[in-house]
Amino acid sequence: MTGCSVSEPEAKPSSSEPIPAAVATVQPASESEVLNAAGTVRLRRETALGFTTDGKVASVRYEEGDRVKQGAILAALDGSTVAADLSVARAERDRAEAEYERIAKLFKDGWVTKSRLEQSEATARAARAQIEATEFASRTSYIRAPSSGIILSRNIDEGQIVTAGMTAMILGEIDKGFVLRVPMTDADAARISVGMPAKVLLSAVSKTPLDAVVSEKDGRADERTGTFEVNFRLPASDRLRSGQLGMVAVEVSREGQATFVIPANAIFGVRTGEGLVFVVDDKDRVKQRNVQIGKLTDRNLEILAGLSAGEVIVTRGVEKLRDGDLIKPIRPVR
Repeated sequence: MTGCSVSEPEAKPSSSEPIPAAVATVQPASESEVLNAAGTVRLRRETALGFTTDGKVASVRYEEGDRVKQGAILAALDGSTVAADLSVARAERDRAEAEYERIAKLFKDGWVTKSRLEQSEATARAARAQIEATEFASRTSYIRAPSSGIILSRNIDEGQIVTAGMTAMILGEIDKGFVLRVPMTDADAARISVGMPAKVLLSAVSKTPLDAVVSEKDGRADERTGTFEVNFRLPASDRLRSGQLGMVAVEVSREGQATFVIPANAIFGVRTGEGLVFVVDDKDRVKQRNVQIGKLTDRNLEILAGLSAGEVIVTRGVEKLRDGDLIKPIRPVR
């Protein structure tokens, strides 16, 4: 507001000659407005990968930024421990099954009770289940790429001891495309809906804005920031990279009371939330009027109260006028 404010017109002797002054008709503000916000480029799907068992990392085959194909082995645990566990499990299974067969024969001949037979049977089942669990651990001692993508983060090294469920790598899935993730206040996010078109400016990718569309919106706010994350799906480009910064512009419906817009240089005597304008009557005389001001957008200023649509105001030369002066209206050339 400082840039568009001018000092109040100084009192000067009245003149019978009309004073040339540029004027304009007050127009209602558009029913829509543009929201601008900053965000970060991310792959639409970024998947955390890890091992299902504890162990020692034997190999890590890719670095951050490497592209991988679906099914590629990204990292592996030392298999010696798993192999030893599998051998032990198989030996226990063989022992338990042999014991069950022996107890079954004794039960048939009446030498042991039914509860003893059931106990032996349960032990044999547990041994077989342990085999399945150990074989699963053997099969999952590798991390395989669930889809083609880019290694965004690598958190393990060879020789490192890892625990089950620890995030070893983060894979960005290329086939899902890129989005611009933008944190928004609850008020702004409420005005956004999936499918809305938008323009995204990424200086590292293009000098002109890219066509985007709202693809997803968080159902609840981030507990730390209180903002809602809105995703804008971006068109395919080989220059897109996760982590790039961008600006989005999306047109939304205007909220609140009816407003008007006037040129910013029509206002003077600006104070907190209010200012003065010269309104021109039907005899081309100006009358000073107090107005309530809103947002400054580009070169225009929102007027929340004090003016009506169709009224004529002075837009340039206010510093030469005082209340009651006769002017020679100069209207913009159409």
